[in-house]
Amino acid sequence: MRKSYPLFLKRFFPFLLIVLIPLLAFSRFAGFSMRQFYLEQTAVSLEARANLLKEQVTHYLLAADEKKDEKNIDLLCKRVGKSSDTRITVILPSGKVLGDSEKDPVDMENHSDRPEFVKAMTGETGVFTRYSDTLREPMMYLSILLTEDGKPLGVLRTSVSISAIDKQLEIIQKRTSLGVLVVALLGAFAGLLFSRRISRPLEKIREGAGYFAKGDLAYRLPVFASGETELLAKTMNDMAANLDERMQTIIRQRNEIEAVLSSMTEGVIAVNPDENIISVNQTAARMFHKEPSELLNRSIQETIRNPDFQRFVRISLLDENPHEEDIFFHIKGDILLNTRSAPLKNTGGDRIGILIILNDVTRLRHLENMRRDFAANVSHEIKTPLTAIKGFTETLKAGALNHPEEAARFVEIIENHTNRLIAIIEDLMKLSVIEQNAGDKKIALTEWHILPILLSAIQTCRPKTDEKEIRILSSCDRDLSARVNAALMEQAFVNLLDNAIKYSEPGSSVEIDAVKTDSEIVIAFRDYGIGIGKEHLSRLFERFYRVDASRSRKLGGTGLGLAIVKHIVIANAGKVTVESAPGKGSRFVIHIPHKAS
Repeated sequence: MRKSYPLFLKRFFPFLLIVLIPLLAFSRFAGFSMRQFYLEQTAVSLEARANLLKEQVTHYLLAADEKKDEKNIDLLCKRVGKSSDTRITVILPSGKVLGDSEKDPVDMENHSDRPEFVKAMTGETGVFTRYSDTLREPMMYLSILLTEDGKPLGVLRTSVSISAIDKQLEIIQKRTSLGVLVVALLGAFAGLLFSRRISRPLEKIREGAGYFAKGDLAYRLPVFASGETELLAKTMNDMAANLDERMQTIIRQRNEIEAVLSSMTEGVIAVNPDENIISVNQTAARMFHKEPSELLNRSIQETIRNPDFQRFVRISLLDENPHEEDIFFHIKGDILLNTRSAPLKNTGGDRIGILIILNDVTRLRHLENMRRDFAANVSHEIKTPLTAIKGFTETLKAGALNHPEEAARFVEIIENHTNRLIAIIEDLMKLSVIEQNAGDKKIALTEWHILPILLSAIQTCRPKTDEKEIRILSSCDRDLSARVNAALMEQAFVNLLDNAIKYSEPGSSVEIDAVKTDSEIVIAFRDYGIGIGKEHLSRLFERFYRVDASRSRKLGGTGLGLAIVKHIVIANAGKVTVESAPGKGSRFVIHIPHKAS
């Protein structure tokens, strides 16, 4: 990852370079200019000294044919050179050295190749700075040509060491560099302060932008006392406030929509044109026994594997019109969902998918079927005795009244069917009253001991038990009590006991156990009669449902006894269950939770 540096350092270093580079360039230029100036002044001084000696040396050269004049030239060079702190050399046109203030001319080599000599021989002043092989140090040489009537007599060369100049310039350069360094440090410090002054607000703004990017729109930038940054900070704060307000509005609206969707009893699914789920509420997810996260952003084919539903989605996506269809789903049991679709559009009116509303109508359809079955059963149950009554009445009218024995038998049959019809109507009325009172919460529940209610039910059924010599074995704690409606609960006990007696063999026994567990009061009725097949147990408490219709009618049953028991127990905040097997008898159990007690 690329390393990030503080903003003030990013601004400081360029500023430092801007200050330092010109200072260094100035220092170098000043040093170079100063050296050139000193060298030019030295050259002028050397030329002045050469001109002072020019006439005298020319005089000696004109007489140089004698040895003593050559010696005088060398002595002149040494005397004047010592007094002027200047090296003076006299060279013949051939390059031979006649005199030198520092060395013995005899020991000196020919100087015809020296650049200052060559330049002077052309008639120009030769000025050169170079390293001296004789003195072993850098020197500045100035040479002038000595002539007489246009005839070259020789070259007068003056020179000085520039080591002292370089040393002096080095001292000056050091002092200049020190000054440059001080100025650079002062400039750097000023640049640092300036950079911090500029970068600190920008860093704060960048920091604030980071908070805004992370979603912390409640953060506010400090307002700095400088024009541009102050305006920028205020603008960003205003922007954050506006964004925060809009975000809060969006979040509030989203939460309201989610709350509405979550509280809906209908399932809601939004599907885009690619058949991917883009929104789903909790109810819809629960219908498919999934979490919303398992459905979101996944395709219908992947998540809801029902061919009829997938076909419904495809048709709805292709058509602008709403669609409705009841679809069966096999998800941990069969459920029937009323499925409706409508086009889903954005604020611009463009279609972006479909909205599917799912309504679980399994129970509704079941209730409708039960209502139809109930109506059919009621009609059948009432029609049967009425048909019999009408038939035997017509028989009596046709002449059976003239035969007393047959007439008496027919009247008895008519009476039995009339009693059955009355029993059916009474049971229907009981059931209707129980359901209505339970729905209106008009059934009063009070604390009752269970034993007296049981004994009263047993006493009611005593004639039937005596007739079939059936023993009633009951077990119930005297102190066992529950919050129930005593009259209704006795009716439920009577119905269960009557059923047990009807389907028990003569001389057998019926057991009644009432106990209290950790969570509920359990009252069980156990017989050892013919028993019931497993396939009938789920519908046993439905109205007019009979395992063996002919046997039930023969025994005087209306087909409503167990339905009445179920609704009585529900009205008493409990439930009723059954365990049975053919040939092993049945066990009906009433459960009343403690919270109802």
